[in-house]
Amino acid sequence: MATTVQTARGSGIAELLFALADGEGSATHPYVAALCAASAAPRDLADAIHALGMLHGRFPGVIDYAAERNPRRIAAEWLEASAAGFSRERGLLTKLVVASGPLPSTPGQAESEAAVANQHHALAMLAQSDRTGCALGAALAFMLDWRAIRRVLDAAAHRLSIPAPAMMLPLDEETREVATTLSGEPAVERAIAFGAQQVLVQHRGLWDLLETRRAARRDTA
Repeated sequence: MATTVQTARGSGIAELLFALADGEGSATHPYVAALCAASAAPRDLADAIHALGMLHGRFPGVIDYAAERNPRRIAAEWLEASAAGFSRERGLLTKLVVASGPLPSTPGQAESEAAVANQHHALAMLAQSDRTGCALGAALAFMLDWRAIRRVLDAAAHRLSIPAPAMMLPLDEETREVATTLSGEPAVERAIAFGAQQVLVQHRGLWDLLETRRAARRDTA
């Protein structure tokens, strides 16, 4: 990730955020591609949906916290639109969790639940940071990364014959416009980059965990 940051550093915070999302986000994780493939096992999809429900299915979430912790009203309209749009995503995720049935039996379940709980806590702390720019960076990265995560939800919805509504989230172009306006204050840019990086780290950690859980189930099958 340091290489990605260094490469995009001179292009402004908007280019940095998109470079991080493209290079270090969920879209590049092999397990996301595996879950979206037609050959993905139903129990693997169910496992992922349950984990995403634990991480992002509760209110308030990353976007909601970031909107609350925004004393300078930076990107306020974008945050409000993102929060409204993600409430629909949360509704879909909740439907999928219920339709997926029980959590697949997997060795080390208690440890896995603790790990996801720790990730949830880490994301909440980022989105509630008093460091100007950190929460916004977390929110921006979350929105950019959610498009890849939504592919997993869509795959699960297709398997479960549940209609998946179109996303009503800000377009990437809108997010880029917002990020572009944030350039100019080095301290704020550093905080934005930190918040964004850490969100992507937590998401990749989740996919790593889920991939390990799949291997554990196969070993005990």
